[in-house]
Amino acid sequence: MRPAPAQDFPTRPVELIVPFAPGGGSDILARLISDGLGRRLGQSFVVINRPGANTNLGMLSVARAQPDGYTLLLASLGLAANPSLYAKLKLDPLVDLAPITLVANAPTVLVVPPALPVASLPEFIAYAKARPGELNFGSFGAGSGAHLAAELFMSLTGTRMVHVPYGGGAPAAMAVMSSQVQALFSSALPVLGMIQAGKLRAIAIASDRRSALLPDVPTFREGGLDFRTGTWFGLLAPARTPPAIVATLHRETVAVLRAEAARDRIAKEGAEVVADTPDEFRAFLKEETARLARVIRAANIRLD
Repeated sequence: MRPAPAQDFPTRPVELIVPFAPGGGSDILARLISDGLGRRLGQSFVVINRPGANTNLGMLSVARAQPDGYTLLLASLGLAANPSLYAKLKLDPLVDLAPITLVANAPTVLVVPPALPVASLPEFIAYAKARPGELNFGSFGAGSGAHLAAELFMSLTGTRMVHVPYGGGAPAAMAVMSSQVQALFSSALPVLGMIQAGKLRAIAIASDRRSALLPDVPTFREGGLDFRTGTWFGLLAPARTPPAIVATLHRETVAVLRAEAARDRIAKEGAEVVADTPDEFRAFLKEETARLARVIRAANIRLD
């Protein structure tokens, strides 16, 4: 089957694969983008959640799809981390996928259950140090952004906690809320509502300045720790998707993201719109892959 010409694209529904469970940051952004693209291009953009194998299942399904623009991927940090996490990865993200745009960035927030007897970063560090190996931290999967952020935190603070992986941001946030785990290093998107409702306690945010959405939450630097990290969300297609179709998807996605309503919605979720070019996104992926490789080597993380 030959790819459709760009001038005829799209002529049928487009699938947007999210390699996480519903309810997390990627899922929220995917639905916003799909709604906007559907309105602008006159076809349905259907979000399909395909979690599993630390996002590899969903990413591989897109890499192997027909390169015609009808199967897209809303990826996150695992796209750059997995090449260093797996000795035998079945895809090379920089070869098998075509970047469209870096959608948004979101700083990491450390959240704990309200019942945990800590109210500040120094108190949390002291509490964890006094209980080596006794506290659990959640993540969105082994090698996910939340996992790597926690590993970086432990290496910087000399703490030791036990990793409990979940299938996405929403189940991980629920696990903290119910005290199944005692900490989660998450982007604000899946936890913001729970923080604002008092169901989670935000200890610190890993950004240069406090968030307007969480003005009472200090930065890690204010708490005495130079810890700045976060997650990002990007839109990609299978490699060899015709450049004209990639250009169409880029142009229309950027238009969706730069609309005031979308910018405000994303900001209210605790993220910041990027909407860069495919070449800029590709360069970012190369740099991020190298950066995460260093973190993964230092933490000695290896997955089968």
